Amino acid sequence: MTMTEDAEPRQRKHWRLWLVLAAVLILLAVLIVPPLVSINRYKGRITSLMAASLGRPVRLSSVELRLLPRPGFVLTDLTVEEDPAYGAEPILHANTVTASFRLLSLWRGRLEIGRISVDEASLNLVRTETGRWNMESLFRTAAARAGSATDSAGRRRAVPLPYLEATNSRINIKSGAEKLPYSLVDTELSFWQQDPGDWRIELRGQPARTDLSMQEADTGIVRLQASVRRAPELRQMPVHLDLDWREAQLGQLTRLVIGSDPGWRGDLTGELHLDGTAEAAQVKTRLSATGVHRAEFAPAAPMDFDANCAFVYHYSSRALNNLACDSPLGDGRVHIAGDLPGALAGDLPGVSDQPRISVELDRIPVAAVLDALRTVRSGFGPGLEAVGAISGKIAYEQSAAKKIAPVSAKARSAVQGPFTGSLTVDGFQLSGDALQTPIHIPRVVLEPVAGLEAQHSGQSQPPALAATVAIPAGAAVPLTVQTRLAFSGYRVTVHGQAALARAREMAHVAGLANAAVLDAMAGEPITVDLSAEGPWMPAQNIPITSTASAGNAKTPSAATTVDKAGIPVADSLSGTVLFRNANWKSDYLANHVVISTATLHLGGSETRWDPVVFSYGPVEGKASLSIPANCDPLQPCLPQFKVEFGALDLSVLQAAILGAHERGTMLSELIDRLRKMNSSAAPAWPRLEGTVQADSLIAGPVVLLKPSAKLFILPAGAEISGLNAGLLGGRVQADGTLSTGDKPFYSLQARFLKLNPAAVGQLLGQRWSGGAFGANGQLDLSGYTDKDLAASAKGTLHFDWRHGSVASASVSVPQQLARFDRWSSDAEIANSAITLKDAQVFEGVRKRAVEATVTFGTPPRVAFAGAKETHLKKR
Repeated sequence: MTMTEDAEPRQRKHWRLWLVLAAVLILLAVLIVPPLVSINRYKGRITSLMAASLGRPVRLSSVELRLLPRPGFVLTDLTVEEDPAYGAEPILHANTVTASFRLLSLWRGRLEIGRISVDEASLNLVRTETGRWNMESLFRTAAARAGSATDSAGRRRAVPLPYLEATNSRINIKSGAEKLPYSLVDTELSFWQQDPGDWRIELRGQPARTDLSMQEADTGIVRLQASVRRAPELRQMPVHLDLDWREAQLGQLTRLVIGSDPGWRGDLTGELHLDGTAEAAQVKTRLSATGVHRAEFAPAAPMDFDANCAFVYHYSSRALNNLACDSPLGDGRVHIAGDLPGALAGDLPGVSDQPRISVELDRIPVAAVLDALRTVRSGFGPGLEAVGAISGKIAYEQSAAKKIAPVSAKARSAVQGPFTGSLTVDGFQLSGDALQTPIHIPRVVLEPVAGLEAQHSGQSQPPALAATVAIPAGAAVPLTVQTRLAFSGYRVTVHGQAALARAREMAHVAGLANAAVLDAMAGEPITVDLSAEGPWMPAQNIPITSTASAGNAKTPSAATTVDKAGIPVADSLSGTVLFRNANWKSDYLANHVVISTATLHLGGSETRWDPVVFSYGPVEGKASLSIPANCDPLQPCLPQFKVEFGALDLSVLQAAILGAHERGTMLSELIDRLRKMNSSAAPAWPRLEGTVQADSLIAGPVVLLKPSAKLFILPAGAEISGLNAGLLGGRVQADGTLSTGDKPFYSLQARFLKLNPAAVGQLLGQRWSGGAFGANGQLDLSGYTDKDLAASAKGTLHFDWRHGSVASASVSVPQQLARFDRWSSDAEIANSAITLKDAQVFEGVRKRAVEATVTFGTPPRVAFAGAKETHLKKR
């Protein structure tokens, strides 16, 4: 008994020793054997096993054996080929793959892959034009091969699909051979067969775009869990799917989807739950958003929503059946219901082939609609406040459209087509922002109108909701506003009269670009006939362009505001605005302009003021201004103007534009303004180009007949080119510049053609006769008054006169000027006078010099010096 008891401890010690020894041997084998064993010769066998498991051709570079933490192979440069029907690019590529084999399969004398793990792999999901996915072929082929493999004895056996997992990988999405910019990065994917024919999928990834630099952390996280049972076709497989997309920032999400950031901000969460098959899938969705607002505008109450939808989806026909969506909005509720069949919906049992949908609003706050509008469109009245509620129901049924017979124009307004119902806005009031007095409309009814209504314009328009209201705007006739709201966009027409102050408020509230042109105007009510239309997004500004900013203005042309289907693609504003007895004051003018009548034409390829009948102090005229649209930013096109005057006095015009010269008058104020021209706060003249013409221009004792010139208005001056006018029986042609400073500075280059000697002599108080003569010269001068201009005048003059004579009753005229063949001279202009230099008088073979001085004044004074005679050399 004692010996037995002593032997038992010794036996336990021996077993422990053997266990320790076995563990050491196994550890040594794990560490020593794999490097010594080359299994590259089994690469073909392993490749065949993986190809049989995946149902696709497989290529790899090398294979290594690994025993820990579980027996398996380390595969290098693994490529799983694509089905040629889906493209030539591999469906999967990974630099390193771990393939673990099933231990039980070794006991049965065969090798089976149990798990395939890839890291930093690239997986391509391909969708063909017919709507098939490459994963459908993978499922079908793998399922078929799983039941067709045979063992060494020739018996059929199943080749189970290995457990597939990927970490830190990328999933790319392709449409046919084209790789789309959308992908999932940092993806974790698991795919396995839980039971024969029963697959499970789990996925977690971050959406991204490959063609944009994005803050990927703000695009959210997508999580998916799904189970799929085997069927002959992918669309017949029973599917259960749970998908959610969380932590998505709205700005980055819109960049992800449409490639640009429209300026929306907020947090978005989406959920989708699907049960059934692709032919009849029960789908439930939820889309919720919090803190929705524009980037530049944070409202007191952000626009939040939580929409829940349920429907049945039919993959073959792309049809939605039994759609029901609900979402609270403010203190109200939105309910949407209907069926949206696809092209083949009529072939499905119990599915209508005609679309029908209804939208029901129950006490939706107008403030929520305003917030939504401010969110999708930038610059729309951030200070506006709205009250009121919208209720009603609109139903659409396409079958109703087929029952409509042709009707007369009088009956069109009663035809609703496929739409029925109405929406009512009660207690609408808009206040705040630029509105000094709120806009109040007790009741507005929006009713459906058919696209038939717009056929008279030649442009097909979709059905829409329409309403007509009258809005008092401080004039004898109220504004009649007709609104048309469609899925694609809006159309608003305005007719009637409005006080200028009220029109200015409404222009600012509507967010019209450059509405500041109305800020500088006052006068009688204006008459408007305008039409505005555009898409709900993206937002584009509708410009009313003033001359102050016309050089940078852009107005969408009528040719580019709608697409081929008649759907607006950009905001546009067209029509006319009539001004009467208005005053316009600009910072760069010393006085205001009185406008008797002016018509502003909007739309088309330009914005045009024509005609404008105006007076500026004592100066009266008629003008037009055309502002081109869609100018190239690299080659800006300037606004074009044309100004016409009657008889015009140059001194009166200068005094009107620049002011009087006495201290304390408009001129002194303008001088102070001009001295500040170099500062950033000083008003600059707008960049314009155009023509100026008049019946006559009186410049002191000289009258220019039918003068015309081309002007280039610059921020601090002007350029004059092509000045052409009748002068002293002949013509004058000139070019010049005007620069602003302490005083206006003029620089002129002039050519005088075929001047009448009698008219020139009369100007100088003498009797001249003979042939016509010409001259040319250059002159610089500055100042505001005749004395300033004369004192500052400097330049040169050359004239040539043939076959003439000079006589005077007031001054002594040299004998050689009594009759001559030619008189040619260069002259210098300075010190308020013109001094002749190198003046030569030719008579036959004699050449004599003449000295003379013309002193500026009214009239000018001419003085001759003694004559000197020389003889021409005989040839």
